Amino acid sequence: MTNSKPLVGQAFPKITLSRLGGGTVELGTPATGHDWQMIVIYRGRHCPICTRYLKELEEITPELSKIGVDIVAASADPEDRASAQTGEAGVSFPVGIDLSVDEMRKLGLYVSDPRSPEETDRPFAEPGLYVVNGEGKLQVVDISNAPFARPALSSMLMGLNFIKNPANNYPVRGMHHDNV
Repeated sequence: MTNSKPLVGQAFPKITLSRLGGGTVELGTPATGHDWQMIVIYRGRHCPICTRYLKELEEITPELSKIGVDIVAASADPEDRASAQTGEAGVSFPVGIDLSVDEMRKLGLYVSDPRSPEETDRPFAEPGLYVVNGEGKLQVVDISNAPFARPALSSMLMGLNFIKNPANNYPVRGMHHDNV
């Protein structure tokens, strides 16, 4: 079974998820007047590293907002589990819930089965981070198969500050796609 993989420089796949608290959230489409979007896929309630990462993401949200980057997080968790975890993390940005295995594959994510029913009751995505630029194209991607292998959010903020500065004229990197 193969995963399709969103390729940098190409249109980011549009995925609409149920939003924690009601409504929907669209991955790849910035909201709140911003022109870029950072999408953070996290493993779910069973992952304490994810809770810490969501807290860190919340801490840099104001800085990302200043440079026009919208944030959305998503997981396979249902509303009750996502609500408990994001409440603990103090999250204010939109959170998508019930990410399906097909949607995980569309995003090129690694998918894991729970080790036990106490962990969770469904397959879940391993971490992924995507940054979609103002043209709706994938600018930055980081996909991992382990909870402890994620980009440092302080580095992401520094890099996005640099990339978004028009004086730097920084292109999308990694554009040689050989039938990935």
